[in-house]
Amino acid sequence: MKKTLSTLLLASTIALSVTVSPILAQEEAAAYRETQLGLYVTAKEAYELMQDNERAVLVDVRDPVEIKFTGFAEPTDIHVPWVLADRSSFDEESRSWPMVKNEAFEKQIKAKLEALDVAKDDPVIVMCRSGSTRSAPAADVITEMGYSDVYSVTDGFEGGKLEEGDSKGVRAVSGWRNAGLPWSYQVDPDVAWQADE
Repeated sequence: MKKTLSTLLLASTIALSVTVSPILAQEEAAAYRETQLGLYVTAKEAYELMQDNERAVLVDVRDPVEIKFTGFAEPTDIHVPWVLADRSSFDEESRSWPMVKNEAFEKQIKAKLEALDVAKDDPVIVMCRSGSTRSAPAADVITEMGYSDVYSVTDGFEGGKLEEGDSKGVRAVSGWRNAGLPWSYQVDPDVAWQADE
């Protein structure tokens, strides 16, 4: 199983956390979800991989509304949401709208990969907001389709949250946008997900 330096460092951090504090270890594990292939990159490493290999494909699996307000990585090749906000069902307890799985994800991602003529051994890089809950399971679905070089972006588009200061809780640590990589609020119409696809 191939692993990047970032993965090895993260694994060491998690292992150290287990011996120091079980609560900290649970928090680390919750912030990082493993994939079947065990292939991970940071946003910076994803961009470098795309620069080094013109066959590499970047897949964004965030909800379109999320992208509207946070931005979009300019070199994104495919946009298919893993989950979508259910606007028909407000959850009073969480004071928000629930996220529901995009039941057409597998069909839609397969069609997009085939339309771009992505080979089974081409690098496929999957990114969500923070790398914690959507990119890894989406990467696993792509792996199950027979793709053998599928990466999850561990810090996602927005990265981690600030721990202190006036902006505490804002996602401004690492991630695609915070690493100074090319992004915009404008979404390429040829890449943008359409609900009727």
